[in-house]
Parts: sequence; C-alpha cells; structure tokens
Amino acid sequence: MVRRIVAFVVAVLIPEAVGAVAAVATQSSVTTWYPTLTKPWFTPPDVVFAPVWISLYAIMGIASWLVWTRGPRRATVQMALAAYAIQLVLNGAWSIVFFGFQSIGGGLIVILLLLIALGVTLRRFRQCHRWAGWLLWPYLAWVAYATALNAALLWLNGW
Repeated sequence: MVRRIVAFVVAVLIPEAVGAVAAVATQSSVTTWYPTLTKPWFTPPDVVFAPVWISLYAIMGIASWLVWTRGPRRATVQMALAAYAIQLVLNGAWSIVFFGFQSIGGGLIVILLLLIALGVTLRRFRQCHRWAGWLLWPYLAWVAYATALNAALLWLNGW
C-alpha cells in the first residue's frame, strides 16, 4: 500500500516538475516578448494558462500511475510509459523553444510532434487502462487548441 501511495505521489510530481521547468523557461518572455505579439481572436486570457496546465499535469500524472498499476514489468506498460516520457519531454521542450528561444516556428514544429506523441500515448494508455486513456483526452484537446494558437501566432507574426 505504501509503495502505491509513493508511486502515485511521484507520478503526479513528475509532470508537475516539467511544468515548473517550463514556467521558469517562459517567465521572462511572458512579460516582455509574448505581449508584443499579434494574437488571434481565440487567445485566452493569460490567467487561464497556469490553472489549466497545473490541472492537466496532475491528470497526466494520475493517468500514468493508473498505467503503472497494471504492472511496470509488462511490455505494454513499459511501451506506454516510454511514449508518455517522450511526450512529456516534448511538452517541456515546447516552452523552452517557443518562449525561451522566442521561436514561434520552432514551437510549432515541437507542438506538432507533441500532438503526434500524445496521440500515441493516449492509445497506449488506453490499451493498458481504460480510464488512463480517457484521462488524457482533455490534455489532447488543450494541446490541439495550443497547436492552433501557435499556428495562428506564426501566421500573424511571420516566421
């Protein structure tokens, strides 16, 4: 029981840590560079981003824990968690590329890769644990929305 609780806490903390690193990468650009960009009409208010991402990272962690409970030595679980790790790296990389390097085009490339990796992760999670797959749908929807936003920013602000 203690092992499961520790695994749950670690599973939630891992994506939250990625979010914390992403927040550090975005901090200066959010107040200097990003406000200067021409934004599409469907850009949400800045106050929306932090609560949404904190919630999504927690949900991702719960989903990964559910997959882990199916047996971390099983090949299907290992493949699902490997896909999850790849998409998590891409998630963090997007913030570094888009905000840290202030590259809208580079961000679009990374987020498109993230969208693909997330689709693979969702499918693999669903194979291991039905609810783990369902839990990733809000994240997939948000990343699809963020991809459209990134593409619109590129269109409106040039390459």
